[in-house]
Amino acid sequence: MSPLLFPETSPLSAETHRADLRPEHIKDAVIRLAGNSQDGIQTAGALLARLAGRSAQDVMTYMTIPSTISGGPSIFQVRVGSGEVLSAGDEADFLVAFYQHSYQDHVDFLRDGGVLLFDSDHVQPNLQDKRFIHVGVPITGLTVEALGGTAKDKGKNIFVLGLLASIFHLDAEKLKALIRERFGGKDESIVNTALIAFQAGYGFPVSDLLSRRYEFEPNLHAREQAQLTMDGNQALAYGLIAAGVRYGAGYPITPWSSVMEILRSELPKYNGMFVQAEDELAAVSLALGFSFAGHLAVTGSAGPGISLKTEAIGWASMAEMPLIVVNVQRGGPSTGLPTNVEQSDLYQAVFGAHGDSPRVVLAASTVEDCFYIALEAARIALKYSTPVFILSDSSLATRIEAFDEPDLQKIMRNPALDLTARPAEYKPYPLDGITRHAPPGSRMLGGKYPVVTGLEHDEWGHPTANPKLHAAMTAKRRQKLRLLAEDIPLPPIHGDAEGDTLMIGWGSTYGPIREAVVKAREMGHRASALHLRHLHPLPGGLNQIFAHFKRIIVVEMNDIGLFGYGQMATILRARFCNPAITSFTKTDGLTFRVREIIEGVFP
Repeated sequence: MSPLLFPETSPLSAETHRADLRPEHIKDAVIRLAGNSQDGIQTAGALLARLAGRSAQDVMTYMTIPSTISGGPSIFQVRVGSGEVLSAGDEADFLVAFYQHSYQDHVDFLRDGGVLLFDSDHVQPNLQDKRFIHVGVPITGLTVEALGGTAKDKGKNIFVLGLLASIFHLDAEKLKALIRERFGGKDESIVNTALIAFQAGYGFPVSDLLSRRYEFEPNLHAREQAQLTMDGNQALAYGLIAAGVRYGAGYPITPWSSVMEILRSELPKYNGMFVQAEDELAAVSLALGFSFAGHLAVTGSAGPGISLKTEAIGWASMAEMPLIVVNVQRGGPSTGLPTNVEQSDLYQAVFGAHGDSPRVVLAASTVEDCFYIALEAARIALKYSTPVFILSDSSLATRIEAFDEPDLQKIMRNPALDLTARPAEYKPYPLDGITRHAPPGSRMLGGKYPVVTGLEHDEWGHPTANPKLHAAMTAKRRQKLRLLAEDIPLPPIHGDAEGDTLMIGWGSTYGPIREAVVKAREMGHRASALHLRHLHPLPGGLNQIFAHFKRIIVVEMNDIGLFGYGQMATILRARFCNPAITSFTKTDGLTFRVREIIEGVFP
């Protein structure tokens, strides 16, 4: 987290100033809620995040949830700042512990001088631990007292939200409006119960426990443009709609399912359709049917489901069918870690098919980029008539960020089926060009109609086993990816264009790597970073950038492998044969902390 949580003008020393709560104005705070998934801490945390987004502040969240149906220990962390927020924070300023296990498991994440706010009905902390400010509130009892009846303690998450709103001097009316939005589709009594719980927490006399409430400083960099606050899966789903995707099919799996649910409810509003199929192979086959009919379609899953879709995706490569495939990665292999993060499906995305089966692979870096990566995927799929993978992960899927509202009037694509007559010289698979399919029903003026098949074929799509033609068609399918590589701009370098260390990242490691560069440079290291968005093919010109650095370290969340290199590092070493490319990886199912990167890259 930012060292500027309290003003630098504080008269207290760096070792003790965080334990004195007198300064009111703060620039940055990390709040971790720790309890059980049944307590609704995700709801309370999400409301805090959405309030930040509506208050022109930067915000980033992080959550863990158990993979068992019965639930279990869970956290929701919110980092709110008046400046740029790049990570969810290495340490917490406030830890809210609902249970004894919440306290024991997470107290070491609380920074020295931080505030431990605990439910005194369930938690007995070590009060002799002078590293922290201990604030005990009978959260469960006060919630029951406020709500009465059969509600019991089910509103204690909203009671805590009220407490935090009071402590941080948050806009209570905006929070109440968000509560009404969140529970608006339910019975009015549920909305009223939530508001009562919030008011009970907000009215609790925190001044008896803390010397002063806090207040976030105004964001001096705030823009007049409206902000959206959402998670990565929401951004991805709405990005697909903006990109002109109107059809798709899928099958439920964590953490992809919410993308599917949004598309199921939203696509009919645009005269489209999303089908929940009976299994993964049926889902991708249905999506390919939509694309064959002339509509760019989407399917998606997590790693296990993508494995089941592989055969049909190979058909899409041979038929050169435009298709978007979303993989919201999670820990693997097999069922693995369904609710934890990993970046271990890169090989699967690039190479996961039999035969020479070229496809395009993109990776979103932030929640905002989840929206825009969908636009890029649609552009490439249509221009190059190819399957395009979008790699997200469970961190991006569930984390909430605020970003500028897109200009939909400029970017919204409203697709139209192209059934215009094709000229006599039309061929869907020209050896000297990029495939352009004609949807069924298109008139062929030459009287000859094309065929679409998974077999090797001639320029009309008719099956053939001619050796020379197979070699020519294989080269044709490869060549369009080379053309795409020439069309991809080089990613910007964060830091100087030359130096000792260049950190390479992809996907959700974007923020922690950028923040690590800032910290490393403050420590005197000549460090820079480059984040890859187009993973296959890679943009041209990377070798010229690499030549200006002594060390190139790829930071990624997958295994270091048999030969000591992570998946992206292996691809880069194979591509550029540069021995300066090395790896820093991890596979603990958790997102990178900035401190981890600093210690791993600059030991």
